[in-house]
Amino acid sequence: MSENRIAVRTAAIPPSATLAITAKAKALKAAGEPVIVFGAGEPDFATPDHIVDAAVAACRDPRNHRYTPAAGIPELREAIAAKTLRDSGYAVGAEQVLVTNGGKHAISNAFDALIDPGDEVLLPAPYWTTYPEPVRFAGGVVVELPTVAADEFKVTVAQLEAARTDRTKVLVFVSPSNPTGMVYSPDEVIAIGRWAAEHDIWVLTDEIYEHLTYGDHTFTSIATAVPELGDKVVIVNGVAKTYAMTGWRVGWVVGPVDVIKAASNLQSHQTSNVANVSQMAALAAVSGPLDAVAEMRSAFERRGRKMVELLRTIEGVTVLDPQGAFYAFPSFEAFLGRTIAGRKVESTLDLAAVILDEVKVAIVPGEAFAAPGYARLSTALGDDDLVEGVTRIAELLNNA
Repeated sequence: MSENRIAVRTAAIPPSATLAITAKAKALKAAGEPVIVFGAGEPDFATPDHIVDAAVAACRDPRNHRYTPAAGIPELREAIAAKTLRDSGYAVGAEQVLVTNGGKHAISNAFDALIDPGDEVLLPAPYWTTYPEPVRFAGGVVVELPTVAADEFKVTVAQLEAARTDRTKVLVFVSPSNPTGMVYSPDEVIAIGRWAAEHDIWVLTDEIYEHLTYGDHTFTSIATAVPELGDKVVIVNGVAKTYAMTGWRVGWVVGPVDVIKAASNLQSHQTSNVANVSQMAALAAVSGPLDAVAEMRSAFERRGRKMVELLRTIEGVTVLDPQGAFYAFPSFEAFLGRTIAGRKVESTLDLAAVILDEVKVAIVPGEAFAAPGYARLSTALGDDDLVEGVTRIAELLNNA
């Protein structure tokens, strides 16, 4: 019998850094502190009325009071297939869709269906904090590929090729990116996709920020841009960001039939079906208009410009203009090794703690994204709070 009280593989999983920061900030706010939170990637808009109305109606329909198929309500799977064609240009059937309990569940199920112990997964960094954990839990090996601001935090084919081994099985590809807010150009997407196809490597692509791009930057689905990938591509997505539905917990996996079947079998033992009311709300979302999305995109673009403008008033801070998603990703490297408010700052973890304690502003340190020296600031909060929060940081650091 094992002497370990907690299973080693589970004990090794760290908590979500973004959720941990947000939880601490919310606790301070509940205690009466004037905290401003640049933490979790959560739109500050309400879910559109037509989606809420669909959920209310679903609550009153006895059909939704019962178990439904583990892979998802058939009409929602069909609607997601239609939405994938509409937004990604990628034609799939309903049998190629698995409805999951949010995007994180989609990612976890996809990796569980693809990864055997020892398989290597290429993960460009900075990356969203959740990506590596389900890989490791499945017994896979995460191969981090650091990128730099000078390259807009984009991985190159040369980097991918240098990291490739005979154990490489999956590439994680994300555009628009969380946390950097960068967007790959169509040519860059095609080059990376063709490299993967040439070497028979799976691509897991997260398209959850597909509708949030700014200026001349546009979303390009690697599944459509590189048909040579064939049945070696898996798309994960969900309603959280596009429709301001983070709390409804509906995501999905789109992929080859055998992968979806395996992941569905797994889910049938994990959670069974996603809550039916949430599924019916998601059906209204993916089948309905994108008017609310346009409004949110305009607000996020405006806020991103303002945030960058204010961050650049801090001597020593550098930051790229956001191209997509709703984040700014500034470098605070100039402040490492300095004493701020009487405290020695050796990392952005230290800096984030000082900023929260001294000026009651919560940011997510870059260590959470394999990018020490940087921090992620969400633009998904009210304009007044955004200005006030960055102003507080600027006053603290400019007087350090």
